[in-house]
Amino acid sequence: MILGFIGTGKISYSVIVGICNSKINFKKILISPRNKILAKKLVSKFKKVKIANDNQEIINKSNWIFLAVTPNVGEKIIKNLKFKSNQVIISFISTIKLSELKKMIKVKSNIVRAIPLPPISLKKGPVPICPPNKKVKSFFDKIGTTIEIKNEKLSTNFWSTSGMMASYYNILKVISDWLVKKGIKRQDAQKYVTSLFLALSEDAVVNSKKDLKFLVKESQTPKGLNEQGLKEMSKKFVYKSLVETLNRIYKRLDK
Repeated sequence: MILGFIGTGKISYSVIVGICNSKINFKKILISPRNKILAKKLVSKFKKVKIANDNQEIINKSNWIFLAVTPNVGEKIIKNLKFKSNQVIISFISTIKLSELKKMIKVKSNIVRAIPLPPISLKKGPVPICPPNKKVKSFFDKIGTTIEIKNEKLSTNFWSTSGMMASYYNILKVISDWLVKKGIKRQDAQKYVTSLFLALSEDAVVNSKKDLKFLVKESQTPKGLNEQGLKEMSKKFVYKSLVETLNRIYKRLDK
């Protein structure tokens, strides 16, 4: 099986690293030459990764095609590419819906939208896919945790929450910066904060059968530090602002 990636940005790079470090059986990965720095980095790192001359060569030689360009670029280039019937086409593009992709691609093929995130390079993290597809699910289960979504409109909710990634990292940065200002070495501050949030996330995953509100409640003690932190952030409308931000991202995607 030959895998082809149109677009060689951060997400493509992460997915390819995850694939190459997994048990997925493939013959070769063809990548577009657009991002020369990342493309050359992948080629030097993995023997099975090759740079194609152009995007059409990727289409011509690949069994599975991964569309990993920005929405603006996708709208310009996809309609001009000549796809082959019965190819598996997986789109990472956030704002181009299945109906639009079908019109652009023109031939009969298996089109699936997927939402991988950078931790996939570590073979970690969720990968929502829509519509459900056994082969695609099996593929992503080897490098992450696949979540199948039947209704494309519902998948917009997952796309929206993926827009919280930079905000999450910024929370870690803000807390680390605060510790540094208090005299903690940056390396120690970042190690502590990232380890703390990793442990909290793993605890939440283990207890995910419960409603998360129970973890919120259980982590507080009367007049304790966590109760104070929650109350003060609530008073500052931090959580309300988070919901409003998600709603605005959703509105942008749901056009």
